[in-house]
Amino acid sequence: MASPATPLLVGMGKTVALLLGTVAALYLLLCAWVYATQRGRIYFPTPEVDHPGAEALWLESQGERIKVWAVSRPGPRALIYFGGNADDAAAHVDLFAAALPEHSLYLVNYRGYGGSSGRPSESGLAADASAVYDHVRKAHPDVAVVGRSLGSGVAVRLAGERPVERLVLVTPFDSLVNLAKTYFGWLPVGLLLQDRYDSARRASDVRLPVLVVIAGEDEIIPRARSLALAASFQPKQVQVVIVPGVGHNTLDASPRYLGAVRAFLAD
Repeated sequence: MASPATPLLVGMGKTVALLLGTVAALYLLLCAWVYATQRGRIYFPTPEVDHPGAEALWLESQGERIKVWAVSRPGPRALIYFGGNADDAAAHVDLFAAALPEHSLYLVNYRGYGGSSGRPSESGLAADASAVYDHVRKAHPDVAVVGRSLGSGVAVRLAGERPVERLVLVTPFDSLVNLAKTYFGWLPVGLLLQDRYDSARRASDVRLPVLVVIAGEDEIIPRARSLALAASFQPKQVQVVIVPGVGHNTLDASPRYLGAVRAFLAD
């Protein structure tokens, strides 16, 4: 004969199972939504602007038109700049032009950014970086590359695939998966992310001097992620500079930032 409590226990078990099933279904729906909308949370395209101090150079890449701000100088040295995920490339023209008078400058508007056509993705940005490099290299045998924040992933990949002279990584991270775990550790980001920017894995392909610049008060990229990337290179290959008193988006305010870049490229 069943105990009077048996029907109650059975009912509670069904209720718990229903609740767990509902929670699991909602979690899976959330994962699906994050997967479908992730690029809108990674890339924040900037509008097209004018800059009187630079020439608008248009290049073709996989059927897209990529707008590059160019400042031409005599001599063999050039620098290519890849910015952050919400970066207006034009905003950095004057800073680099003043800091690096011996370099021709090429500041890249990612596809979908600043007048460039298309939609951003890791593979697309990598293809555009190669197209820009191949154009620049025709006129400049000495090409340095700067990658800032998201652009550090673009820059590391390019430096591992093309003969770059020097690589500067500003407020970088080791991989987008590891960075995402910092903010969304309750999600299976390793399974969800399509664009991974795994610079730490690609570091072994880079055979040139590397400068890593870290904002001392970076509130977006944890210092541990930048140091993890630096540790992925050979010890004698990498130089780390920590700029005190500045955050992720206020690094330009410190003269030590571009001073370190200038000194590194002058060696």
